Amino acid sequence: MGHGHHHHDVGGQPADVPEALDLSIPDSELSPADVSRRGFLRGAGLLGAGAAASVLATPGAAQAHGDDHDHGPGGDHGRKGGFRWLAGDHHIHTQYSSDAMYRVYDQARHGRAYGLDWMVITDHGSVTHAKIGVEKVNPDIVSTREELKDLLVFQGLEWNIPAAEHATVFVHPGRNEVAVLKEFENAYDGSVKGAGANTPENEALAIAGIQFLGEQVRKRRVQGALFLANHPARRGIDSPHEIRAWRDADPSVAVGFEGAPGHQAAGLPGPIGNAGGRGFYEGSPSAASFPGYPLESYRTWGGFDWMTSTVGGLWDSLLAEGKAWWISANSDSHSNYLDTAQRGPESNFELNGRYNDPVYGPLLTEAGDYWPGQYSRTHVGSTSFSYRAVMDGLRAGRVWVDHGGLISGLDVRARVAGDRHPGTGVPLGGVLRVRKGAKVELTIDIDLANRPNWAQFVPVLARVDVIAGSVTGPATDRDTFTAPNTKVVKSFEVDKGTGKASFTYSFGRVDEPFYVRVRGTDGKRGAPGFMGAAVDPAGPAMDVIGDADPWLDLWFYGNPIWVLPS
Repeated sequence: MGHGHHHHDVGGQPADVPEALDLSIPDSELSPADVSRRGFLRGAGLLGAGAAASVLATPGAAQAHGDDHDHGPGGDHGRKGGFRWLAGDHHIHTQYSSDAMYRVYDQARHGRAYGLDWMVITDHGSVTHAKIGVEKVNPDIVSTREELKDLLVFQGLEWNIPAAEHATVFVHPGRNEVAVLKEFENAYDGSVKGAGANTPENEALAIAGIQFLGEQVRKRRVQGALFLANHPARRGIDSPHEIRAWRDADPSVAVGFEGAPGHQAAGLPGPIGNAGGRGFYEGSPSAASFPGYPLESYRTWGGFDWMTSTVGGLWDSLLAEGKAWWISANSDSHSNYLDTAQRGPESNFELNGRYNDPVYGPLLTEAGDYWPGQYSRTHVGSTSFSYRAVMDGLRAGRVWVDHGGLISGLDVRARVAGDRHPGTGVPLGGVLRVRKGAKVELTIDIDLANRPNWAQFVPVLARVDVIAGSVTGPATDRDTFTAPNTKVVKSFEVDKGTGKASFTYSFGRVDEPFYVRVRGTDGKRGAPGFMGAAVDPAGPAMDVIGDADPWLDLWFYGNPIWVLPS
């Protein structure tokens, strides 16, 4: 499919958008060949109205031009590739969740100390939260925003998706943020509505909830709203057709799922550890589970959800359709490993919608969580330090994730071969449109870890994998979760421990649409992938219950880039 080599500088400019893909040009002004090509792409659902959830229907996704102006603090890693990379976490609980205990400020100040630039408070949806908590937490969030001006703090909630698992839902701050979240929770939360059962009616309620959020943006009640499904494979109840339906309900709202769940300390061996499943992925199928999922999907692989970690698996099946569907990595912080807090005495959660402020208590050796930013990070390529820029970056898929501070920075670009001009090429989440027969290559620039992580060692990146697959159009079976044409096409060994590492992979002349994504590892644990060694010769290994030290198994993953020749 191509070959790889280290960087060398050659001139060149990216090609223009082909006329067949420029929907501002009417069919009547196209050549017969371009009319035919456009008709084929429309018929395959890869262009125009037939591609409601396709990146190929949104040319703006291919833009690679960043705003060169900084607006405020944040962004410890500085600008890279024209963007300001802001680290964050969209899945955090507080004393306003029935199974958590920390103040908003506790989570925020720790997150900031651990290097985060943004976070989302996502207390559990429930009757009590909908009635009391969603309003009572807001003053705590507002005061935290005032006190920690170098941290962006969103208000959201963890939605009990009707007929399915959980999801982060959050909105842009503003005068209607509480009202919109409260209306949403009361009308569409599976726990509040008693809509947890796996029925068509409840699946329709989930779709309606996502559409409601989009309507609030279009009505300008809030500037933005986003949905990302949490721990999607943990219980096996997020079926492939439901995930596709969420995305298609409103692609500007439903943008992805957790590639790596929180609770990363849960697999640490006892007795000074929880001795459970990493990510609390330790269950088995139930009557509500999608029957097609294998038993291996109920465990994490290198700390990542099976849907993401499997090359040629469910995530890839979405990407092969051209669906913009992104991954994240978060803490899901409730009670943090080796902390010394406990819930305040005489708490009455049902009455007050919160627990009393935490107090000093015994060492939490069996807690499964880390503080926000301590282990998991979601890095968003933003044009500025602002709430809107973070949401725009998430929506555009300019995102990479890592565990344990494995790397310090990442810039991945799809380019016309030879193009090395600053700011050119298409970044993560984008679409490179070229003429058929053009030579295309992928450039990977990595800032290696240059300081100790929060386990007090400097991680060493051992290998970078390039993964590519064909774009085949909408799936005829909405419950498919495989992408047979996707595989690891190149692995680069990293031969130094500090500084920068740069690689180029050449796809040669391209004639068919495809996508490409990258991942990297410290190389300490690995195994042939779930789809076999021919697809993934050295992927993450399935995590072992009670014996999964997350600091000895570090990975990073980048979101995809599509290449569309025409």
